[in-house]
Amino acid sequence: MTKVLVTGASGFIAKHIVRELLDKGYEVRGTIRSDKRKGEVEALFPNAQIEFVKLDLTADDGWDEALSGVDVLMHTASPFPNGDPDDPEELIRPAVDGTLRALNAAKAAGVNRVILTSSCAAIYKDSAKPPMERSTEANWTDATASYVTAYEASKTLAEKAAWDFANEHGMQLTTINPGGVFGPAMDPNFGTSLELVEQVMNGDFPMLPDINLPVVDVRDVAYMHVNAVDNAETIGERFAANAGALTMLELAGPLAAAYPDRKISTRKAPNWLLKIIGRFDKSVGQVVGNLGRNSDVEASKAERIMGFTYIPSVEALLASAEYVANT
Repeated sequence: MTKVLVTGASGFIAKHIVRELLDKGYEVRGTIRSDKRKGEVEALFPNAQIEFVKLDLTADDGWDEALSGVDVLMHTASPFPNGDPDDPEELIRPAVDGTLRALNAAKAAGVNRVILTSSCAAIYKDSAKPPMERSTEANWTDATASYVTAYEASKTLAEKAAWDFANEHGMQLTTINPGGVFGPAMDPNFGTSLELVEQVMNGDFPMLPDINLPVVDVRDVAYMHVNAVDNAETIGERFAANAGALTMLELAGPLAAAYPDRKISTRKAPNWLLKIIGRFDKSVGQVVGNLGRNSDVEASKAERIMGFTYIPSVEALLASAEYVANT
């Protein structure tokens, strides 16, 4: 039976991947940072025989044990902050070094099949194309551009490092590049994308910026990761995961309609106002870097090669909202 190591097994996406792997009959070993995180995963799968190894992206300890006897490395672990740090290297170095640490450990253990969780953030800010043009998997975010956040740079540089490593060592790599990941959470420990839904539903934004973001359901992201394990057509390919981009107004509209008792804003913020505020507020400054830019990514290759149809973006959004509203 194929054994898969899932790094960062307590993450929002990773928990769905673990469930998909178990449903498909794979053996699962997960890496966790603490006993608390281990308990979260065990609580979701009380009858499953999941192995756990405690390790950290920033340290070498534990990797030999984690990869021993494994057939496939599924590297999902990567920092995903609520905002940009003052020093971009605080995000970039753990993402790049952690990815290379995992790949080096896989190589040492004789594990040649790797599925890496990257992001549409590594795709949609390619300075070589017109900013309003839709991106494809052939595009790469320019990690040096002033309008690129530390998170976007970290995902781009980590994925590029993985492809360089795989090409140098003949490793069978597939990358999955999700947009904003919505859909139902499996427990209260959900990711940054659902926090955005929570903030909109709580009325934290009096006005919404005129920007868009690619959207995908977490269940589709999990399916894509697991399909790639034994799908030879996915080797050497990167797959954007995106059911279709939503503007912030298109995101807020269905939420306001579904939850009329909540104070959900559907007012558009003027670009000029955001630019002024962005000079003094770093979080708003990040938004300004997306004004006049299309973050949508063409993602039909995954449907064609992996044999599925994306859950519609609004359906994924409302599944997130239902969870948020009931917790």
